[in-house]
Amino acid sequence: MRPPEVAVAVAAVVAVAALLVGGAAASVPAALALHRAVPHKGVALEELKRRDWARHRSTRRGLLGGVAGVVDFPVEGSANPFMVGLYFTRVKLGNPAKEFFVQIDTGSDILWVTCSPCTGCPTSSGLNIQLESFNPDTSSTSSRITCSDDRCTAALQTGEAVCETSDSPSSPCGYTFTYGDGSGTSGYYVSDTMYFDTVMGNEQTANSSASIVFGCSNSQSGDLTKADRAVDGIFGFGQHQLSVISQLNSLGVSPRVFSHCLKGSDNGGGILVLGEVVEPGLVYTPLVPSQPHYNLNLESIAVNGQKLSIDSSLFTTSNTQGTIVDSGTTLAYLADGAYDPFVTAIAGAVSSSVRSVVSKGNQCFFTSSSVDSSFPTVTLYFMGGVAMTVKPENYLLQQGSIDNTVLWCIGWQKNQGQEITILGDLVLKDKIFVYDLANMRMGWADYDCSMSVNVTTSSGKNQFVNTGQYDVNGGSSRRAAYKSLIPAGIAAMLVHMIVLGGVFSRR
Repeated sequence: MRPPEVAVAVAAVVAVAALLVGGAAASVPAALALHRAVPHKGVALEELKRRDWARHRSTRRGLLGGVAGVVDFPVEGSANPFMVGLYFTRVKLGNPAKEFFVQIDTGSDILWVTCSPCTGCPTSSGLNIQLESFNPDTSSTSSRITCSDDRCTAALQTGEAVCETSDSPSSPCGYTFTYGDGSGTSGYYVSDTMYFDTVMGNEQTANSSASIVFGCSNSQSGDLTKADRAVDGIFGFGQHQLSVISQLNSLGVSPRVFSHCLKGSDNGGGILVLGEVVEPGLVYTPLVPSQPHYNLNLESIAVNGQKLSIDSSLFTTSNTQGTIVDSGTTLAYLADGAYDPFVTAIAGAVSSSVRSVVSKGNQCFFTSSSVDSSFPTVTLYFMGGVAMTVKPENYLLQQGSIDNTVLWCIGWQKNQGQEITILGDLVLKDKIFVYDLANMRMGWADYDCSMSVNVTTSSGKNQFVNTGQYDVNGGSSRRAAYKSLIPAGIAAMLVHMIVLGGVFSRR
């Protein structure tokens, strides 16, 4: 799935501003357990779309009376909007344990990290983190998975493993993943110890571990080789047997449900746990079964309560259609046939004080008022009459400002020539999302993600914990330090220059 590229409204603003202030800002430490690597404000649409395709493709057990605990993953990221936008967490693997930064991706299944040696793998990162590589030969608990291993056989059925017919039973179980931007990684599977923190209640944590299978990458290509957004690997949160979610559940370590709440402010932040968030207001809709992604049955879209004239069959899930929830996507992408009615409805429902402008086909707006008072609310209706409210900041991107006037552009993009709808971070932020794989359903609720949440293991024991407001790992020697944002005055000046220069055409 790869929508076409669209023209950038303010690419010059980003590029010139980065040149003016690159390297000049003072570094400040990250303050939250979870940070957005790039907020949506001030980032060019084209750059955000490019980043989306770069991340697409296709020993003490912490148990309490035999009941799985809640696994709380600390997650970090850059607060600099001119760096690549992604969320990443820390995982510890091997013996002796070694820590790796891996991107969180609900659109794939496998956890893989860079291994040594590796062809094309970056050695430095623009995220200001120290890159590491895993060497199974130096870990006393590591073993390679062979083609005769049952786990390899299962992965072969889902296309997540490669064994040639000429391979012997003792040959390594390999893999090759190709992403939407043409980048890719290949390597082989290993089994080793993964260390994590299990929250047992009353904010008490246990140092836990389990033996899991993960990928050992010895070759990377395309955008994965670039240093500006380099991390040590990718952490897939998908549904298949080799996903960490499934493996830990089969071992009795955690439930087959995970939750996140992504804070939408500039600094980002939020919560990511293996467990079910239990809060008032959560509504659920079924997950479409037998799908490789997290598909929902979207039935209609309304703007200010008025349903759009879109044939509902456009949203029916098939090999070429459907609606996917993916926290690894920065923007949102509407099915080709739904995009124009959506944009037309938004433009027709804005306040009279809003001035519309169009940049190479992209709908933008100037306003000095708050977005909540100037723009309509969007509602997505799913199977069972379940609604998801989408506030203006969940479909708009702030692209700059001139004095007290702010430039907003519609951040939902057309999935040109495809009827796939992808709900990415722009839509998911400031909401609790529960991926309940045990009951094949997904739930959500509007929420202030800077607040704590109640989490249960769904074990019937009503074991609740208060998580998300503390760093269970107590920091890291490899924690990133981030540059402060570009001065607002410079950004405003550049936007002013570009607008007066005629980049935008008036509608």
